[in-house]
Amino acid sequence: MKRVMIAMAAALFAAACQPMPATDTASAAPALQPTQLSAAGTTDAALCARAGGKMLPQGRMQSVRCVITYADAGRRCTTGSDCQGDCRVEDAAGAPHAGAAAVGTCQRDSSRFGCYTTVENGKAEATLCVD
Repeated sequence: MKRVMIAMAAALFAAACQPMPATDTASAAPALQPTQLSAAGTTDAALCARAGGKMLPQGRMQSVRCVITYADAGRRCTTGSDCQGDCRVEDAAGAPHAGAAAVGTCQRDSSRFGCYTTVENGKAEATLCVD
């Protein structure tokens, strides 16, 4: 009995010495589910529906593709890992120059189309227009 108690105490002490996670999980972007990752941009309507997406016309050619709305849409960010999608400045006309300090917002959905500036490590990247 005494050995069991000592073993249990040793296990509790060992568990208490585990390192803390490197990131603050309260500020981290919610993870996308595997179904959402595989559904974003697909032309498979059934897969899209299971992932909670909507089939919408996208791009200049208006090809119908799955678009997933992100839970953290509009949240302030300084790098892509802060978001489920990209950290972006959506107003391409008012966007900072590439390399300038910038704060963006997490993109609204999985659509890759439109004009936007991505923000990585607190700096603006080149403005992209995808059509």
